Amino acid sequence: ATQLTLESLRWAAGLNYPDFERDYEFVCLRHPDEYPFNEGRLISNRGMDIPIADFFNTFQELHVEHSNALHCVRKDNNQSYHVGPLARYTLNFDRLPDMVQAAALEAGLGKECRNPFKSLLVRLVEVLYALQEALRILRAYTEVPTESFVPVTPRAGVGHGCTEAPRGILYHRYQIDADGLIQDAKIVPPTSQNQKQIEDDLWHYVSGAADLSEERLTWECEQAVRNYDPCISCATHFLKLTVDRS
Repeated sequence: ATQLTLESLRWAAGLNYPDFERDYEFVCLRHPDEYPFNEGRLISNRGMDIPIADFFNTFQELHVEHSNALHCVRKDNNQSYHVGPLARYTLNFDRLPDMVQAAALEAGLGKECRNPFKSLLVRLVEVLYALQEALRILRAYTEVPTESFVPVTPRAGVGHGCTEAPRGILYHRYQIDADGLIQDAKIVPPTSQNQKQIEDDLWHYVSGAADLSEERLTWECEQAVRNYDPCISCATHFLKLTVDRS
């Protein structure tokens, strides 16, 4: 699997990618000594460094007139931010094993990536890392536990959690009563957090590609959306594009 992933990365590195980079605010988990999956603090490339419990002190979900989807934005300025593979890679390149770093650099990626179309390459780098991490865990797995779960005594409280899904950070908050029953739950998926960023990308991309035919422009805009891997992009034709050249 490792060799196949390396070959796929080399093949994908030879594809043509639009010359499109943006000055994103990247947001992701940061672990003291691991590439982020399940633990860490939330950081950004613009100085943010907060515990998970401070998520809603920093971000907010908004209803917008043109969409049924909530848009999660920075609370201080209502601006979009970017979660997902580019954020993880750019802010945690130093957490990747040497072999994975070398493969990324060989594929033409620098120590950061701001081209959303190259998220394909970064995802392959992360697959390569996941394979190496799986092998490390298996080799270190010497003691079989007697139980498949950790016993928990219910008590009232509020808990916060955040993991890195492939699309980006997935935030959870649960309020539980003394019997262990959930009284309130809040989940903010990565697609909600990238929703405004996707729209911002489309605005910027179209401004530099307005001379394309409507068919070609629609196709490239669909690619721009698929860079973020939202659920809707599994549909073959999901973008209705109206072009006004007046």
